[in-house]
Amino acid sequence: MKKTFITGIILALSLFSFAQDLSFSDVLKDHMVVQQNKPFKVWGTASPGTQVEINADWIAAPVVTTTDANGNFIGIVPVPKAKAGDYSKHWISIADSEQELKLQDVLIGDVWFCSGQSNMQFGMDEVINSEEELKKANYPNIRLFYAGLNFNNEPINTIRGEWKVCNPKSAYKFSAVAFYFGKEIHETLDIPVGIIFTGIGASSAQAYVSREVLASDPLLDETYLQPYLQSKRSKEKIDGGFSFEKVMRPYLLYNAIIHPFVNLSISGVAWYQGEANRHERDKYTHLMYKMIGSWRDAFGQGNFPFYYVQVAPFFYDIEDPLMADYAFFREAQEKISLLGNTEMVTTMDVGEAKDLHPKNKKPIGSRLAKTALNRHYGYLDVNYQGPILHSVDFEKKYAMVNYVPSSVVSGLRTNDGAAPKFFQIAGEDQIFHTAEAEIVGNQVKVWSKKVKNLVAVRYAFTNYPVTNLENGDGIAAVAFRTDHWKEPIIEKK
Repeated sequence: MKKTFITGIILALSLFSFAQDLSFSDVLKDHMVVQQNKPFKVWGTASPGTQVEINADWIAAPVVTTTDANGNFIGIVPVPKAKAGDYSKHWISIADSEQELKLQDVLIGDVWFCSGQSNMQFGMDEVINSEEELKKANYPNIRLFYAGLNFNNEPINTIRGEWKVCNPKSAYKFSAVAFYFGKEIHETLDIPVGIIFTGIGASSAQAYVSREVLASDPLLDETYLQPYLQSKRSKEKIDGGFSFEKVMRPYLLYNAIIHPFVNLSISGVAWYQGEANRHERDKYTHLMYKMIGSWRDAFGQGNFPFYYVQVAPFFYDIEDPLMADYAFFREAQEKISLLGNTEMVTTMDVGEAKDLHPKNKKPIGSRLAKTALNRHYGYLDVNYQGPILHSVDFEKKYAMVNYVPSSVVSGLRTNDGAAPKFFQIAGEDQIFHTAEAEIVGNQVKVWSKKVKNLVAVRYAFTNYPVTNLENGDGIAAVAFRTDHWKEPIIEKK
């Protein structure tokens, strides 16, 4: 009898220690946008073994689920397709036997997940004409979620942040690229749009990949994971504070600022990162393949779109117009687009050679939006590509550069009326010379008196060429090279 009594006390104390108030996930809050036309997970916590009733004003009957031994619950509700012009405010509720919680001012539309480092984090308060741009940022049916920075050794479910109605105050520090992207999607589709920014400046790509994914791939394990695990840094206590070194460590950011969102239904991802990995080539391409694939697996929503921004021209404090190491990194970035349902946005014309954080973010957000409109939403009349190399016809003293026809439907031009810049040509000696260039219809003719027998052409294939060649839609031509020569080592001055 005494033993039974003691056992009962221990059990009661155990249950008491796990008692939790009913709550929604940190991701699910007032003013949020629910992804249209997909099953929507409602998740949160309560005491273990609690029956939770999930309801929403658009479903016929509530969904009932029970918390697990850790007090976590999850239920799935259907979500209708959004209708153009429908900005009806909805609610979602959860209830147990003691209380009910309700999310208010919920919209049904599309949700996009935006991440990366400083050029994605770059706020609206710093863009060109920021004061005027912010005055116009009143979009009650665009909702913004700015995730708080955190790091963790293990995947966690908590995240700091709130869904906010888009206005000059909430947009002030919000990602400019993400804002302009969401704004164009919203204005074109006439539906609610939710934009999440979760990232941090100076961060490396490996920081956004789980430990399990890195460990399962021999190249990634050797390159990124083991050097960290074998260092003293891996034994340190991890807190949420920023340091330039910490944002380079593998998997910590994934655990703390990506994993909390994996239950959320989304349309897709917009990504702007690369500067922190600029010394890598094929390893970075492979890392991004694995990151994209692992995110798609973690979110469990199929092969969702992943649109990313190529790094902009920058000189990295070395004024040498021949250096091309950053160009080779941009080439490695371009190869990411070989993966299914990915597309790259170029920034060769909107960079600033001596500013790593160029302020002209509106074209970048717009190009991401045009990519999504064409590739995801089926607006096939919206051109999203700049001129892309198709082939080069080599004559003895000149060459004709041909572009993919669909990328120059609107024609070729320069944004300043001058001749195209940053073409280089070489002969069999593999020495490149600056070329003269002329637009001829939808081709570019290139030549140089210094090259008698032309065999190779490069365009914008140096570190910091801010280009002027574009199509009639104002989208910059994509950098390229026709050769496969090894890059000569250039001594730093």
